[in-house]
Amino acid sequence: MVDIESGSRTRTRQAILDAAIEVFARDPAASLGDVAAAAGVGRTTLHRYFAERADLTAALRDEAARRLAEAHDRARVADDTGAAALRRLCQEYFDLGDLLSLLFNEQLTIDDQGAGARCDGEFEAMVRRGHRDGTVDPELPAPWIVSLIWSQLYAGWAYIAEHSVSRHEALRLILRCVAGAVTPPKS
Repeated sequence: MVDIESGSRTRTRQAILDAAIEVFARDPAASLGDVAAAAGVGRTTLHRYFAERADLTAALRDEAARRLAEAHDRARVADDTGAAALRRLCQEYFDLGDLLSLLFNEQLTIDDQGAGARCDGEFEAMVRRGHRDGTVDPELPAPWIVSLIWSQLYAGWAYIAEHSVSRHEALRLILRCVAGAVTPPKS
């Protein structure tokens, strides 16, 4: 038999975490009341799940680590060519826009090394693989391509906000720009 209360508690907790990611990405100084309102719960309910801001921050760290690991797994970064894996990881990271914003603005950290360094390391490994397999221009250093990818992801998130385009269209533009930028020139 399914525990209905447990399922409801899980959904409420997840709604609070989702709202906190969105609210804090837009306003790092937002109050827990702002988070509660965005989650559609009262402050008392939020405090039942997270007594203090530090408790919510700890839960957000765990949530960030989980979502990044899931994105990494879905992207199958060890499969195919470096360029194909790079494309898949871009797609997965694109959907983590608000969460990545919290991590890269250092509002949230998930480990001693920092999420940015770990994400960059994953990208750099794929770029180096692409250099070896001929799908990424070897004249472009891995750190340059990593910077290019982050700037394209940011540009896509900003483009959605500024021009009211769909997420699908923004992602299509990002992937086209990244592919065009990293593909070796024709001989």
